[in-house]
Amino acid sequence: MNKLSTLFAMALLVIATQVSAKISINKAAPDFSATTASGKTVKLSDYRGKQVILEWTNADCPFVKKHYSSDNMQALQKKYTEQGVVWLSVISSAKGKQGHVTAAQANKLTDSRSAMPSEVLLDATGSIGTAYSAKTTPHMYIIDEKGMLRYMGAIDSVRSTNPADIAKSVNYVDKAMTELASGKQVSEPITQAYGCSVKY
Repeated sequence: MNKLSTLFAMALLVIATQVSAKISINKAAPDFSATTASGKTVKLSDYRGKQVILEWTNADCPFVKKHYSSDNMQALQKKYTEQGVVWLSVISSAKGKQGHVTAAQANKLTDSRSAMPSEVLLDATGSIGTAYSAKTTPHMYIIDEKGMLRYMGAIDSVRSTNPADIAKSVNYVDKAMTELASGKQVSEPITQAYGCSVKY
C-alpha cells in the first residue's frame, strides 16, 4: 500500500469513527429541536423524566406498511403512550424524495392510519436522522428517563414486508421496554435495523 492509499484509508477510518461516535448505547442521546406536524417546536430535553421512543417512518415504504396495515405499530404506540411514554414518529425524507410530507399530509396520515404517536416530527433537513445515524424506515430507538440511549435497531426479528410474519417475530422494542420496566439492562440493546433506506 503506497503512502497516498494509506492516508486515504486513515481518512476513511476517521470519518467512520466520527459517525459511529455520534450515538452510543448507554450514553446520552443527542438532543434536538424539531417542528411537529401540529406546529409546535419541541426538544428531546423537554421530555427529560420520561421514556422516549423514536420511530423513523416513511408511509410509502413497504416495510413501514407491514407494521401499519397490520395495526402492529399502532398497538405498540397505544400500549406505551398510555403508560406515559413519549412516542415520536420522525419523518426525515427530504423534499422531493419518497415519503416527504407536509404537516397537513402528516396529520392526515396519522388520522387515516389511527396512529397514536405523541408527536410527528418533520425532519426534512435530515438533521435529526443524521444525528441518530438512522438508516432505515422503520428504525427504532429507546431513550430512558435520564436521556440515555438504551436501544437502537429493528422493530422486530423478521426482515420481511409480510404482515403474516409479525406473529412469529420477536418484537425487540416491546422486549426492551419490558426489561427496562423490570429494572434490567436491555439484553439486546443493538439489533440490525431493516427496511427502506431513509430518503435524505
